Amino acid sequence: MIDRELDIRTHDGAMNTFITHPEEGGPHPVVLLLMDAPGKREELHKMATRLGTAGYYVMVPNLYYRRVREYILANSSREEMYEHMNSLSNEMVCKDIVELLRIADSDSAAKQGKVGCIGYCMSGPFAFAAAAKLNHRIAAAASFHGIRLFTDAPDSPHLDADKINGEIYFGCAETDDYAPKAMIDGLDHYLVEKNTNYRIEWYPGTEHGFVFPGRIGKYNEVSAERHWERLLALFDRCL
Repeated sequence: MIDRELDIRTHDGAMNTFITHPEEGGPHPVVLLLMDAPGKREELHKMATRLGTAGYYVMVPNLYYRRVREYILANSSREEMYEHMNSLSNEMVCKDIVELLRIADSDSAAKQGKVGCIGYCMSGPFAFAAAAKLNHRIAAAASFHGIRLFTDAPDSPHLDADKINGEIYFGCAETDDYAPKAMIDGLDHYLVEKNTNYRIEWYPGTEHGFVFPGRIGKYNEVSAERHWERLLALFDRCL
């Protein structure tokens, strides 16, 4: 595997990004792995590398780059984390994704054309929004224990669901105060009406954050492995 860190210039600064892909057999389909609220970290790099070993060119951007180059939750507070998280919008992240794809398109190791996008927790709505906004590129999107997927906000990502050309998957924890069942049920009813190519799947016995090995007390190995199975199948179909 080839791993590197790259500063990607945007209109708002330098977005430090981890990139990983196989040494041979390229070019490889691009997958964007969008961080959860605790930020870009080694745990996500390892997840990206695992995905990369399956034959993908994976990019993990620091979405907090406008505020901080490296965010370390252990040296911070939940209040500060929420401030960083709430500073982002669907529109901002979609613009960042355009810059990520610009760099990928200039790299001979990255395959041009269809791309995938994964959003965890706070980034679930970002992946959802990007699938609609960048429907000419994103052919497969996934949200795992995503928050704010179906809300009353004027920029709620569900409002553009009819623009999605690709496939989108929602992996939901059985117990999740940040993504309650009522929200997911509302999303389900809405997407049926819009004829969106989607799947919502519940992961029994899980809580918010179940895919992350470092989330002590929340990590569920069986469900986390199913999450990998679903992702690989999704990208195999669509990319």
